[in-house]
Amino acid sequence: MTAKKRLAILGSTGSIGTQTLEVVDQHPEKFEVEVLTANNSTDLLIAQAIKYKPNCVVIANEKKYKEVDDALFSYDIKVYAGAQALEQVVQMDSIDIVVTAMVGYAGLLPTIKAIEAKKPIALANKETLVVAGDLIKEKVQEHHVAILPVDSEHSAIFQCLTGEQLNPIEKIYLTCSGGPFLGRTRDQLKNVTAKDALKHPNWDMGAKISIDSATMMNKGFEVIEAKWLFDLTPDQIKVIVHPQSIVHSLVQFEDGSMKAQMGLPDMRLPIQYALTYPERYPTNFDRFNFMDYPNLSFSAPDMETFSNLRLAFQAMEQGGNKACALNAANEVGVRAFLQNEISFLGMAQLNEQVMEKISYIAKPSLEDYIETDKASREMAIDIIKNTTL
Repeated sequence: MTAKKRLAILGSTGSIGTQTLEVVDQHPEKFEVEVLTANNSTDLLIAQAIKYKPNCVVIANEKKYKEVDDALFSYDIKVYAGAQALEQVVQMDSIDIVVTAMVGYAGLLPTIKAIEAKKPIALANKETLVVAGDLIKEKVQEHHVAILPVDSEHSAIFQCLTGEQLNPIEKIYLTCSGGPFLGRTRDQLKNVTAKDALKHPNWDMGAKISIDSATMMNKGFEVIEAKWLFDLTPDQIKVIVHPQSIVHSLVQFEDGSMKAQMGLPDMRLPIQYALTYPERYPTNFDRFNFMDYPNLSFSAPDMETFSNLRLAFQAMEQGGNKACALNAANEVGVRAFLQNEISFLGMAQLNEQVMEKISYIAKPSLEDYIETDKASREMAIDIIKNTTL
């Protein structure tokens, strides 16, 4: 019998993390949970640990260490806390694959440490490649590590490219649903609330990604991520709006032929494919029926109304530390929007101002990226305090 694949799930209490555990439930004979981590969600982390009995758990918020440690004391599960603990546990010899399901910049350093420890990465934390794609690519090549995409769009591209290693890509098309405000004008978006923006029509996601989807920043980050994952130039990456979310993305080859990956919008499918590649395991997930979707529609994105997508292409073309600054400003802006401190349109305005003002570094080191992130956040906070957005 083949040994079980041992997983470290970074961000196990979030949307991707919980769905990863649903995949484990589908195939308990194939997977074993070795590490679980969370930022603040102690109750769910404790419940997951009791159910899956990992070797250890990490609670990033050090103030909550005692709560988790007390709850798991009798279960022989080691408990650690803090950012450094996250970077250390991913290097454990007993881990076969690291699922980076953390949200935001916080996923960068643990992912780097996992790569340096030669662990395959099931990548859901798109910010890792957005912030420091060139650095990650260098480390992947240096340590001969596989990065297996979990985002549905990048998984779709990855699946379309299987068996096509010798055939150059002409371009790729990343699809997007358009989010909850598809077709709205800037005037119609002036007064939308966080509650409105959190209502995604097709996908069940956490608050941060739901807001990013509503502003199309999420798609912008996916564009940058695709550049690094598939070694593409900006003009090889196109975005098309596809409200039904059935065609998850497409590849066009040099002969004009196109391949698409399709299916119902269910994140468990790309998660499972990343964990089982190159095999496909059976599932009991719902199946797509063409008769339920007699019309699939496609249109061009509105990059003037949803200017975050335009900013992402701009950051990708400029290179250097620009995308790092964009991500930092966006994280600050989304948090401010959720707290009613800035408007919906103000998020993109903030991102653009920070991108313009941050000092440009053409070939950043890791230390440069860390400093750019810090400076961009401070700049964004200052703009919010002193400007009406």
